[in-house]
Amino acid sequence: MKLVIKTYFLLVVLISVRPGSNAQNISTDLHALSHWTLVNRTASTVLEKNSVRLNEAPGPGLMILKDADLGDGVIELDIKGSHQMQQSFVGVAFHIQNATTYDAVYFRPFNFKSNEALRRSHSVQYINMPDNDWEKLRNQFPGKYEHAVDDPPDPDEWFHVKIVLKGYHVSVYVNNAKEPSLEVNRISNSTHGGLGLWVGNNSPGSFAHLTYNR
Repeated sequence: MKLVIKTYFLLVVLISVRPGSNAQNISTDLHALSHWTLVNRTASTVLEKNSVRLNEAPGPGLMILKDADLGDGVIELDIKGSHQMQQSFVGVAFHIQNATTYDAVYFRPFNFKSNEALRRSHSVQYINMPDNDWEKLRNQFPGKYEHAVDDPPDPDEWFHVKIVLKGYHVSVYVNNAKEPSLEVNRISNSTHGGLGLWVGNNSPGSFAHLTYNR
């Protein structure tokens, strides 16, 4: 009997400390637009993949999930941009403090399969707004906050994204790749904040199956 009790106690301990066992996985409803706040964009629901599409407009745009508060965790979703040069900037904003203050990871699908190595190296980007946009980071830290996507997707098709936030470290995986396409340490001092979909200047974008855990 003592052996059985000890074995049971050991199993309980192992289960309780299992990595990630306390993570709360949350699925979002992109079609429930009342659950979201739109910034400089309009949104339309689409039957394909139960997705949402943000329209194009000058300047960046956001679709922020109301009442979300994300610290460390994993964000996953499907994204669709296009091959249109300088008109497809699509990604995710996190640790959102307000409509202009946030971190983001975004993609330039028109660079995915470029014949130019330099353009391919600008495929996925980290930014910290409003003080550290892509231009400042590229000029001051060339190649540090952006990278190519290995085995790049078709620029006009859906691709899957996983963003892992751990402390100040950010890892970005595309289409279930084993190795990240981008690894950076965040510039922001924020430890938590809101979560939203992000599109860049004059860019539309489509998004589906957004989940996160915290």
